[in-house]
Amino acid sequence: MADFTLSKDADGVATITWDVTDKSMNVMSFEGLETLNDLIDDVLADDAVKGVVITSGKDTFAGGMDLNLLAKMKADAGDDPARGLFEGTMKMHGLLRKIERAGMDPKTNKGGKPIAAALPGTAAGIGLELPLATHRIFMANNPKAKVGLPEIMVGIFPGAGGTTRLARKLGAMEASPFLLEGRMVSPDKAKGKLVDEVVDDPVAAAREWVLNATDADILKPWDAKGYKMPGGAPYHPAGFMTFVGAAAMVHGKTQGVYPAAKALLSAVYEGALVPFDTALKIEARWFTNVLMNPSSGAMIRSLFLNKEALEKGAVRPAGVPDQRVQKLGVLGAGLMGAGIALVSAQAGIDVVLIDRDQEAADKGKAYAAKYVEGGIKRRKTTQEKGDALLARINATSDLQALAGCDLIIEAVFEDPAVKAEITAKVEAIIPDTCIFASNTSTLPISELAKASGNQDQFIGIHFFSPVEKMALVEIIKGANTGDRAVAKALDYVRQIRKTPIVVNDARFFYANRCIIPYVNEGARMVTEGIEPALIENAAKLVGMPLGPLQLTDETAIDLGAKIARATMAAMGDAYPKSGADDLIFWLEAEGRLGRKANAGFYAYDDKGKRVGLWDGLNDKYPAMDDQPEVTEVQHRLLFSQVLEAVRALEEGVLMDIREGDVGAILGWGFAPWSGGPFSWLDIIGAPYAAERCDQLEATYGERFKCPALLREMADKNQTFYGRFGPEASAAA
Repeated sequence: MADFTLSKDADGVATITWDVTDKSMNVMSFEGLETLNDLIDDVLADDAVKGVVITSGKDTFAGGMDLNLLAKMKADAGDDPARGLFEGTMKMHGLLRKIERAGMDPKTNKGGKPIAAALPGTAAGIGLELPLATHRIFMANNPKAKVGLPEIMVGIFPGAGGTTRLARKLGAMEASPFLLEGRMVSPDKAKGKLVDEVVDDPVAAAREWVLNATDADILKPWDAKGYKMPGGAPYHPAGFMTFVGAAAMVHGKTQGVYPAAKALLSAVYEGALVPFDTALKIEARWFTNVLMNPSSGAMIRSLFLNKEALEKGAVRPAGVPDQRVQKLGVLGAGLMGAGIALVSAQAGIDVVLIDRDQEAADKGKAYAAKYVEGGIKRRKTTQEKGDALLARINATSDLQALAGCDLIIEAVFEDPAVKAEITAKVEAIIPDTCIFASNTSTLPISELAKASGNQDQFIGIHFFSPVEKMALVEIIKGANTGDRAVAKALDYVRQIRKTPIVVNDARFFYANRCIIPYVNEGARMVTEGIEPALIENAAKLVGMPLGPLQLTDETAIDLGAKIARATMAAMGDAYPKSGADDLIFWLEAEGRLGRKANAGFYAYDDKGKRVGLWDGLNDKYPAMDDQPEVTEVQHRLLFSQVLEAVRALEEGVLMDIREGDVGAILGWGFAPWSGGPFSWLDIIGAPYAAERCDQLEATYGERFKCPALLREMADKNQTFYGRFGPEASAAA
């Protein structure tokens, strides 16, 4: 069945319905574009057709572009993929421009047929770019719907005319939140900006409009004589300030490492200086430029394709029936337990929130109540929905309330003895079929499982803080964890709308294993006399959201000290001692415990706001005269992380490199522009990476020693996705 179908009624209204039968949400494919083009030709040539309504056969309009279409454009061009992308993009522009002009006489701008879009629900990406080419957009008054252009979030920008049309419709300033931030908004907030009208029945309203529209109604402002860009074009006094400010804002937010944002701004700036059709060519040129950049390909793969695959169960054990959670028990109502209870109740799951006494349990539930209160104030939810959410959380100190739970998540104090005691108590109450999970960040799951009478039903579910904001959940398989426990954890994470990765048990699992060397390397550099400001800014300039020193402050310096001591005790003589530990222990002794104490690597004011790096660091560790190059600092910080990711893959802790890349970006913000550690190594190439390891090891020590796997891949000039990616795995 075709993605688009056409019907015509006796009143002369043609309705084009978009309905991709094998998808839950419409996505644009190559075949879809061809069909739509043919249908537009049909209605424009049919004298009986007075106007056209484009709508959806689903309760949403469209979710964007099938990214395989972009791959096809590249492949069809053979040795010249850039030409294929540019020409394919211009074909899309041609179709949407045909819709926009709708048969008008090019000299008089008259005689065209009105075309309206009727959106029943969410419209994203090409799902908004297509309506923007029509003459009026009607959207259903659907509070669940979102509309916007989120392409920038996955490393590209709206390349089917959305950038040019929205900038000309709203002006560069008004369009920037939608283009540069990928903001998705509800229909009421989109009205007058992204859509024209919000109504109960968009198809009926659109149909009535096309029957009564005039030539003036369907002529776009930029096609009319005397058009002026809202807010001013680049060399208008007001427009000049807008574009100068936009350039500064983009560089400030991206630090120059995200090519899509710079390309988008260039397309808007250059496009504003020329006629509309030339502006579309400029947009297509910059769109092609971005798609040919390896950063964009890596971001698309990790933040869209890989993320979506993991959320849909790419690593879920086969043959295990649905394991969605009905009743959840959360042990420990502290910050983590309270957050877990909140996100679970949001997903409609009944939660029993347990703590040592009623007061502590109530405090945990109060966390959810405060969150709900904030949501009501921001009009993100209603009092009725908030009350229903809170009713799903039973805060109590009575362990008997856990009877009937099918999943337990333990989030008590990070002490094996405490965890073992509560495990035994709870397993005496819960059903034999109940899965037991520990939310631990560092303690080995296989060891904790020894306290359980059902080790095959014991698993790790590691949340990141704050739970309600962090998108990643790390699932850890112990030595004896069974498939049903893995499936249960994955199905639960899908219920709460987060992204899971599954790893095998090892010290620090995956995320903490990689992030600890990052913060340690930053601390080492301080002790070497490298300026703290250089360390922090070098990290941000290479795309890390936080420098290693600020990250340590945020996570708490005493926590770092505790982890260091525990690791020393566990590893004994094998523990690699460094000046980083001495620095952390010194800060702890000084009472500089990080943000929570308003004192750490940074200084803070009375309100807890950072006011700059603490001067005492330079007093304790004077800056050396010759500071290293920024790139040298960046390589130390990046390689400290990626080499641990490679070792995790080498040792079987990571089972899928997609999880390694997605987990790194969502878990600790590893340079999203790179697509993750494995994508970054593929971008720079294994031979160069191995050579750089040798140089870093010679200068700074064995921690930068090239892993055997990376050395082998360098010798064979292999890539990680070429060797371990899903296509390679399928072929094997």
